[in-house]
Amino acid sequence: MRAGGVGIRAAAAFAVVVAFVMLVGATPASGSFGKIAARVVRDTANGQTASFTIYLKDQADLTAAYGMDREARGRYVYKSLRETAERTQAPLRAMLAAQGVSYRSFWVANVIFAKGGRPLVEALADRSDVAAIETNDASNWIQGDEALGSASAPEGIEPGVSKVNAPSLWSLGYKGQGIVVGNQDTGMRWTHNALKPHYRGWNGASADHNYNWHDSIHGQIAGTANPCGYNTQAPCDDLGHGTHTTGTTSGDDGAGNQIGVAPGAKWIACHNMDQGTGRPETYTECFQWFLAPTDLSNQNPNPALRPQVMNNSWGCPTSEGCAPDTLRAVVENSEASASTVPPGSSLMSSRRGSAFAPRSRRATPPTVRSTGRRWQARTWSGWLRCSGRRGPT
Repeated sequence: MRAGGVGIRAAAAFAVVVAFVMLVGATPASGSFGKIAARVVRDTANGQTASFTIYLKDQADLTAAYGMDREARGRYVYKSLRETAERTQAPLRAMLAAQGVSYRSFWVANVIFAKGGRPLVEALADRSDVAAIETNDASNWIQGDEALGSASAPEGIEPGVSKVNAPSLWSLGYKGQGIVVGNQDTGMRWTHNALKPHYRGWNGASADHNYNWHDSIHGQIAGTANPCGYNTQAPCDDLGHGTHTTGTTSGDDGAGNQIGVAPGAKWIACHNMDQGTGRPETYTECFQWFLAPTDLSNQNPNPALRPQVMNNSWGCPTSEGCAPDTLRAVVENSEASASTVPPGSSLMSSRRGSAFAPRSRRATPPTVRSTGRRWQARTWSGWLRCSGRRGPT
């Protein structure tokens, strides 16, 4: 009896050990599980699948870029980012391909966007080359802004433009000439009278959208079909917001109606939201295109054609998750290429609950907020109303 009792107790103990080993094997160690964003854990609960962001541990060191001139910086940053991604992503892409996982890889930050369930997420978190698993959830970043309403009477120079003393700079000859602004938003109605003369793709007689327009909306993200369609080959605005923000930067119809602060600048554009709803993936794609614009077939990238300024109308509040490591790296790498990124919302502002507490002063551009009624753009020093309500022209 005693021997049998010992045997039973030993078997029970062995069963407990096996169960414990199985449990540990099914759940990543605490260090690995800590790599997974809470929203990804939620999105993949109960057998659900979700789209998520794989942020790799090895990110390019672009420190040397800051000692170069602008032309050299663009080439160096582009080459360094691509080489880092190609060198480090290969094993991870092979793993995903072997399992039949749908994914898209990028180099503007060393990230891969994939779709799968909890077992895949945990397996990725266990890898030493993965630093974090972040969300790729869709969110309406500009919800609450008004759409363009009916036309109002022309006001000449907009009140907001005067508020920031832009006319004083114009009188000194500074109108933004020689500057290209990259606008990523809901698209742009490039034929608007105040925008068309400033579109880099317009030569006064015909349009060439190669290297001047990119659409990162490849399928439905919002609740309804996109009125512009998907993978468009020419600028189109599916909500009206992007037309407004582009006008705020460089709009001027040449007839005295000056709605932009830099009427001498040119603009190019990327469609990053489906009727106001976007994902970290769509924003990342637009940033990457800005760093090395391509032709309409997404071929022949050319960093020499990147804009000097990148304008955005979204933020990264901690309440949304929003892949903060990924988007922070994207912004900082864009800055390293000598393209200034003054976000149109609280992207880099720690004081407004953003996930982007700045790492350094060099990588922290000034913040401009675009919010409130009648398309008010708020800076921390006051309100700048840049009404784009010119109506159809």
